[in-house]
Amino acid sequence: MAWYRDFGITEIVFIALFAILYVLYLVRVIRIGKSLNTPYSTVFIKLILRTLYFALFLIALLGPSFGGSKKEVKSVGKDIMICIDLSKSMDAFDVQPTRLEKIKFEMKRLIEAFNSDRIGIIIFSSEAFMQCPLTYDQNALNLFIETMNSGLVPSSGTDFGPPLRMALKKLEDENGPPTQAKSKIVILISDGEDFGEDTEDVTREIDRKGIKLFTLGVGTEAGGNIYAGRGLKTDKNGRPVLSKLNAGSLKDLASKTDGQYFEINETKNDVSRLINTISKIEGELRDTRFMDVTANKYFYFLAVAAILLVVDIMMNIPTLRI
Repeated sequence: MAWYRDFGITEIVFIALFAILYVLYLVRVIRIGKSLNTPYSTVFIKLILRTLYFALFLIALLGPSFGGSKKEVKSVGKDIMICIDLSKSMDAFDVQPTRLEKIKFEMKRLIEAFNSDRIGIIIFSSEAFMQCPLTYDQNALNLFIETMNSGLVPSSGTDFGPPLRMALKKLEDENGPPTQAKSKIVILISDGEDFGEDTEDVTREIDRKGIKLFTLGVGTEAGGNIYAGRGLKTDKNGRPVLSKLNAGSLKDLASKTDGQYFEINETKNDVSRLINTISKIEGELRDTRFMDVTANKYFYFLAVAAILLVVDIMMNIPTLRI
């Protein structure tokens, strides 16, 4: 027999209270019986009855399980690779507090929403780096998110090609039948500035292999300045650099792979819509196992205890004679 919960302090407190209160009750009845010179031994019948159904109530509380059976457990999930732009333009503050800080907060929401799926993180600017491979470990993912900053990657522009190609390679490295492509997803997060030449080729390859590409643009059309130390980042003429959201390039990427474009700006946040869209994508069966399970049979003990309680209420055992 297995138990749903262990015998602990709660049960000990209940037993102690029952014992103390009932001892006080017995002492009172016995004292009254002696003072009136009447028999009081019949009160112990009630004691036996009440102790029995009290014990049954405790057993029901512990959740006894018995009667083994086999249960099929299926593991279904998706593989999600998040590519996050860490170029200097992501330090712009047209989205408060900055584009990057806002994205770090929203990425934690994404990870929490897909806690049964494997998620990986790729950081990039002109080059791509694997920040965290595909994993179920949410604590590790959140730790990597916390440490992300624009100083982790070269500051020589932005190229969507390397992160998309790395994401494609990592998703393909996972062994499985070709039909599993529909459960593989790439999320590209950027302000849309792309100076690469390989993006078109890797996008066609992603589309050909049936992998969904969703893009999330962060920033505003009006643009924002970029922090640099204690001041603002300036160009070679000494004027503050203004970084604007280039939604067109991100929309183009999404449309070419049968994906969708989402956006975060000062008045709009599409992350919830992104989560809902990905949630509708069917996951793939990863594993099927048969486990030995037992059923919680607490209700049998509870029913018997309830019957004895009713008997106790209806049964009258006189302890005094007149």
